[in-house]
Amino acid sequence: MPDHKRKVSSTSISEHNGPPNLSSAPGTAVALVKRPKTDDGQAYGGTAIVQAGPKRTSGLQAPIMHLTGHTGEITTCRFSDNGEHIASGSADKQVFLWNTYGDCTNYGVLQGHKGGILEVQWMPGSERIVTASADHTVAVWDVSTGERLKRGRHHTAPVNACCPLSRGTGDDNMFVSASDDGQLVVWDTRQRNPAACIEYQLPLTSVAAIASGSTVYSGSVDNVITGWDMRTYTAVHYLRGHSGTVMGISVSPRTSNFLASTSVDNTVRLWDLRPYCKLPNRCERVFTGAPHGFEMNLIRPSFDKDESMVASGSADRTLTIWNLRSGEIKYKLPGHKGCVTQVDFHPKEPIVLSSSIDKSMFLGEI
Repeated sequence: MPDHKRKVSSTSISEHNGPPNLSSAPGTAVALVKRPKTDDGQAYGGTAIVQAGPKRTSGLQAPIMHLTGHTGEITTCRFSDNGEHIASGSADKQVFLWNTYGDCTNYGVLQGHKGGILEVQWMPGSERIVTASADHTVAVWDVSTGERLKRGRHHTAPVNACCPLSRGTGDDNMFVSASDDGQLVVWDTRQRNPAACIEYQLPLTSVAAIASGSTVYSGSVDNVITGWDMRTYTAVHYLRGHSGTVMGISVSPRTSNFLASTSVDNTVRLWDLRPYCKLPNRCERVFTGAPHGFEMNLIRPSFDKDESMVASGSADRTLTIWNLRSGEIKYKLPGHKGCVTQVDFHPKEPIVLSSSIDKSMFLGEI
């Protein structure tokens, strides 16, 4: 993608020397990565916003939690598979690890990338995360020690996206990355070199895999979403309908029957991935109400655990949640002071997480 498509810049891809800087987190018996501190020596954490309202629906300390600490725009955020932790990535080149409950303590920082973090994903089991960066590399990290387990240096341009390959099987070794260099790369943490590389010729902005890992989807600047067979590494179908660059995609977590996509055409589309789909272009619904804006940020959508709702951030500084079946807007949640870059639903409770270029995140009950 051209530079104006992204809010972070690529930097040197030289190797980060030395092991991660580790320290013990107060009140725990496990060695964790260092806790970031403010100028007055206090650790970063979450701020509870308490308001009178309906009966509580989650285990959050307050209905809304405001998480701050990053010094750059937050480009990506994800819940762990068990919902106990959060990982966030930023243009400040760091990944922060947070507790979901209690004070939402920022208990660790992962450092080593030389460019902004463009996507972070938890691997199955919630013991590792994988990151994609503008420094042309991907990395796999052990979240309990802060150790970087693998650094992938195959791409020749910023890596916009990454995802686990076989989340449904519990395999925490295989993952996929997509880059501005037009390559979709399959990685195995047990191998030094990529397991496979697919050439698309045009910059790739996003990637998502179905639970079994047999099919991977990629979004591109040509407005098309391509489905790839991971046995033959060939394109098996194309999802066409967007009139602008596809900026983010997500596969429904429970059934892998649907895919949601965001685009600079100011729409979020729902695609039917089932083999017996009767729709000629597989586009089941078009959601509106979440404009993309001139900033051209990578905005990624998300499904809830029951696949009854789909959500997306937008340039109007709000988080929008639609009813998956009716297409109606269920929630339009304000609070951020800049474009909302990513949304994620909690895997067990009615909680939604959002990140923004305003350098903060919100956790909220719905």
